Amino acid sequence: MPTATLPDIDRAARWFHALSDQTRLEIVRLLSHGERCVCELQDVLDAAQSRLSFHLKTLKDAGLVTDRREGRWVYYALNPDALEAIAAFTGAVKPGRHAGSCRTACCQ
Repeated sequence: MPTATLPDIDRAARWFHALSDQTRLEIVRLLSHGERCVCELQDVLDAAQSRLSFHLKTLKDAGLVTDRREGRWVYYALNPDALEAIAAFTGAVKPGRHAGSCRTACCQ
Protein backbone atom coordinates (compact mmCIF):
# COMPACT_ATOMS: atom_id res chain seq x y z
CA MET A 1 0.00 0.00 0.00
CA PRO A 2 1.48 3.37 -0.92
CA THR A 3 2.32 5.49 2.09
CA ALA A 4 0.53 8.45 0.45
CA THR A 5 -2.79 6.87 1.52
CA LEU A 6 -1.76 6.68 5.17
CA PRO A 7 -2.31 9.65 7.45
CA ASP A 8 0.56 11.57 8.91
CA ILE A 9 1.88 9.67 11.95
CA ASP A 10 1.53 12.80 14.11
CA ARG A 11 -2.14 13.00 13.16
CA ALA A 12 -2.69 9.32 13.95
CA ALA A 13 -0.94 9.79 17.30
CA ARG A 14 -3.36 12.64 18.15
CA TRP A 15 -6.33 10.39 17.30
CA PHE A 16 -5.13 7.53 19.44
CA HIS A 17 -4.13 9.81 22.31
CA ALA A 18 -7.60 11.34 22.24
CA LEU A 19 -9.15 7.86 22.27
CA SER A 20 -6.92 6.57 25.08
CA ASP A 21 -9.18 7.81 27.86
CA GLN A 22 -12.33 6.07 29.11
CA THR A 23 -14.33 9.29 29.39
CA ARG A 24 -13.43 10.34 25.86
CA LEU A 25 -14.34 6.89 24.55
CA GLU A 26 -17.68 7.19 26.31
CA ILE A 27 -18.21 10.60 24.69
CA VAL A 28 -17.48 9.07 21.27
CA ARG A 29 -19.92 6.23 22.00
CA LEU A 30 -22.62 8.70 23.02
CA LEU A 31 -22.03 10.84 19.93
CA SER A 32 -22.26 7.77 17.70
CA HIS A 33 -26.02 8.01 18.26
CA GLY A 34 -26.06 11.57 16.92
CA GLU A 35 -25.35 15.14 17.87
CA ARG A 36 -25.62 15.95 21.58
CA CYS A 37 -25.85 19.16 23.55
CA VAL A 38 -23.03 19.65 26.02
CA CYS A 39 -25.60 19.75 28.83
CA GLU A 40 -26.83 16.26 27.81
CA LEU A 41 -23.29 14.91 27.86
CA GLN A 42 -22.73 16.49 31.25
CA ASP A 43 -25.86 14.84 32.66
CA VAL A 44 -25.22 11.39 31.15
CA LEU A 45 -21.57 11.32 32.18
CA ASP A 46 -22.23 12.98 35.54
CA ALA A 47 -19.19 15.12 34.83
CA ALA A 48 -18.25 18.58 35.99
CA GLN A 49 -18.35 21.19 33.25
CA SER A 50 -14.60 21.88 33.46
CA ARG A 51 -13.71 18.19 33.21
CA LEU A 52 -16.06 17.64 30.27
CA SER A 53 -14.73 20.74 28.51
CA PHE A 54 -11.18 19.39 28.78
CA HIS A 55 -12.18 16.05 27.22
CA LEU A 56 -14.23 17.66 24.46
CA LYS A 57 -11.35 20.02 23.63
CA THR A 58 -8.99 17.04 23.36
CA LEU A 59 -11.38 15.27 20.98
CA LYS A 60 -11.95 18.45 18.98
CA ASP A 61 -8.21 19.24 18.73
CA ALA A 62 -7.67 15.72 17.38
CA GLY A 63 -10.34 16.36 14.76
CA LEU A 64 -12.64 13.63 16.06
CA VAL A 65 -15.58 15.86 16.98
CA THR A 66 -17.06 19.08 15.69
CA ASP A 67 -19.12 21.63 17.54
CA ARG A 68 -21.69 24.26 16.75
CA ARG A 69 -23.28 26.94 18.88
CA GLU A 70 -27.02 27.48 18.96
CA GLY A 71 -27.94 30.29 21.31
CA ARG A 72 -26.29 29.57 24.64
CA TRP A 73 -25.84 25.85 23.96
CA VAL A 74 -23.01 24.04 22.23
CA TYR A 75 -23.75 20.85 20.30
CA TYR A 76 -21.12 18.21 19.54
CA ALA A 77 -21.02 15.60 16.80
CA LEU A 78 -18.57 13.02 15.55
CA ASN A 79 -16.48 13.90 12.52
CA PRO A 80 -17.24 11.02 10.11
CA ASP A 81 -14.21 11.84 7.93
CA ALA A 82 -11.86 11.38 10.88
CA LEU A 83 -13.48 8.08 11.82
CA GLU A 84 -13.11 6.84 8.23
CA ALA A 85 -9.45 7.91 8.24
CA ILE A 86 -8.85 6.00 11.50
CA ALA A 87 -10.49 2.90 10.00
CA ALA A 88 -8.30 3.25 6.89
CA PHE A 89 -5.19 3.66 9.02
CA THR A 90 -5.92 0.60 11.16
CA GLY A 91 -6.75 -1.41 8.05
CA ALA A 92 -3.46 -0.39 6.45
CA VAL A 93 -1.30 -1.51 9.37
CA LYS A 94 -2.40 -5.14 9.34
CA PRO A 95 0.50 -7.58 9.59
CA GLY A 96 2.03 -8.48 6.27
CA ARG A 97 4.54 -7.34 3.76
CA HIS A 98 4.44 -3.61 3.21
CA ALA A 99 6.61 -1.31 1.20
CA GLY A 100 9.57 -0.41 3.35
CA SER A 101 9.43 -3.54 5.51
CA CYS A 102 12.81 -4.71 6.66
CA ARG A 103 13.68 -7.93 4.86
CA THR A 104 17.45 -7.81 4.92
CA ALA A 105 19.68 -10.66 5.92
CA CYS A 106 20.17 -9.23 9.43
CA CYS A 107 16.47 -9.64 10.18
CA GLN A 108 16.03 -13.21 8.97
